[in-house]
Amino acid sequence: MKYDFTTLMDRRGKDAIAVDLYDPKDVKHGLDVIPMWVADMNFPTLPDISEAMIERAKHPAFGYFQPRPEYYEHIINWHQERYGTEGLKKEDILYANGVLGGVVSALNVLCQAGDNVLLQSPTYIGFTGSLENNGWNIVLNPMVEDENGVMRIDYEDMEKKIVDNKIHAAVFCSPHNPTGRVWERWEIEKAMEIYAKHDVYVVSDEIWADLIMPGHKHIPTQSVSEDARNRVIAMYAPSKTFNLAGLIGSYQIVYNSYLRDRIEKQASLSHYNSMNVLSMYACIAAYTPNGMQWVDELCSVLNDNITYACNFIKEHFEGVKVHQPEGTYMLFLDCTEWCEKHHVDIETLQNMGKEVGVIWQDGRPFHGPCHIRMNLASPHSRVVEAFNRLDTYVFNAK
Repeated sequence: MKYDFTTLMDRRGKDAIAVDLYDPKDVKHGLDVIPMWVADMNFPTLPDISEAMIERAKHPAFGYFQPRPEYYEHIINWHQERYGTEGLKKEDILYANGVLGGVVSALNVLCQAGDNVLLQSPTYIGFTGSLENNGWNIVLNPMVEDENGVMRIDYEDMEKKIVDNKIHAAVFCSPHNPTGRVWERWEIEKAMEIYAKHDVYVVSDEIWADLIMPGHKHIPTQSVSEDARNRVIAMYAPSKTFNLAGLIGSYQIVYNSYLRDRIEKQASLSHYNSMNVLSMYACIAAYTPNGMQWVDELCSVLNDNITYACNFIKEHFEGVKVHQPEGTYMLFLDCTEWCEKHHVDIETLQNMGKEVGVIWQDGRPFHGPCHIRMNLASPHSRVVEAFNRLDTYVFNAK
């Protein structure tokens, strides 16, 4: 590989909540901390990104600015090359201070206080917090497992919930977080047909669009029909792809000019929705041919980690169920059977992992009642070490 995905990067003291929130002294057996919770990566980013920011920082002025033409040009080219998007123009792209901020600004246009909003569950914790903080009621559409063990949308339940709750706004997650489903075209088409039938507008979070495993392809929600193109507000960012969350910088794609003008106005009301100049340079450097190669290599590494972890769970962790992600780098472990057999609750199980340095995430805020969310975006050696610890000290402890 051209790029480095094997170095054990020391993030402690470098402003990373992934590691700085946990004291190594709390870990037993002299082991260290392996961060496997918050959804950022333990890989160094594309070197071009650091170099671009360093070069810009050499100029000793950081005053008011306008986004450079290259910012829009690189986004448009990225979407065309990576997702097959046609007809995207500069005016269709709106800046947003984070995907969740973009979701809220869009829903403020689509919803009144107290409105009901549909989401598939399990559900990203950020959606739950953002919607509840803004006074909207979450209506869950639980995903179901088909005869082949694939998690699917329950369309019958989805339509019933829309009708019964008078829903006119939905948040769609593609690829889906936390299950890792990469929706097939027919799945998105069917969902959008139901949304159109009942006049439901959709905010589609597609921040994971680049992290797709071999054999799968991201289909932009707006691409499945002309109606979807005008009904959907899509959220994207280079932050998840290139490990840039701390820089802040996302964007909305809105083809419908009526919605776009109102979302832009809504986002401007606080006067805080402004781009950071170094974040702009990071995006420009990321969305390049070198960035494409880096992402392709990253996805190969992630796929190896995912395959290893899922096989290990099936072979060694009896009573733990996992659906192999088709995208993202997160696992969502269903520990129901294991906890019942061992008379352990999910909080105790989670703490057992933390005690040996495997810092994973409580799945209950994601609407997984006995679940744990687990980040695999680390060098393969660390993933192997983490699963060996879980085998020895947690799931098969003697």
